[in-house]
Amino acid sequence: MVFQLTLEECRSLVRLARKAVEEYLKNGKIIAVPKDVSSKLMEHCGVFVTLNSFYQGKKGLRGCIGFPYPTTPLTRAVIESAINSATQDPRFPPVSFNELDHIVFEVSVLTPPQLVEAQKPTDYPQKIKVGQDGLIVERSYYKGLLLPQVPIEWNWEEEEFLCQCCMKAGLSPDCWLLEGTKIYKFQAIIFEETAPKSEIVVKEMRKKSNV
Repeated sequence: MVFQLTLEECRSLVRLARKAVEEYLKNGKIIAVPKDVSSKLMEHCGVFVTLNSFYQGKKGLRGCIGFPYPTTPLTRAVIESAINSATQDPRFPPVSFNELDHIVFEVSVLTPPQLVEAQKPTDYPQKIKVGQDGLIVERSYYKGLLLPQVPIEWNWEEEEFLCQCCMKAGLSPDCWLLEGTKIYKFQAIIFEETAPKSEIVVKEMRKKSNV
């Protein structure tokens, strides 16, 4: 991706996400955007903050919300996404303050989505790459997004990735084959805590072995 962040800039975003949630859950306050951030961290970018429960080395999704499109300055988007992931994800009850010692934070900074061009829908699997691309499926007023790390975690191939993104949009799995369905792809810079409040590293994007 053209947009790049330094290791320390990425780590600062993950720390900011945790700080935003801690302050909101403890005091009900939304923290201000730090004044000493680099100009890159104030650029408008899509971003998602993912919260994963972490017990005995095993992770499970606890919340994930963000901005698919570059509509908001990155630092502000991280703060809002982190709080919303902890309190507004309809799939889960709100996170409690006491849970934060068992949650790892992950931040994905997105490139602007690009329409996938294909001569026929059956060509779509060859136009995307698991481990590199995230997807957005759009049909009428239905829309679904899956981040690049999702098919890696579930060990999906490209066709299954498309089907699952359709279902995320509330559509039938094979809706990507229908005329009028739009497929967009994007990439992401992804950083995560290795354990709660621990070292922050680039997220590994290797497919799991079937062995």
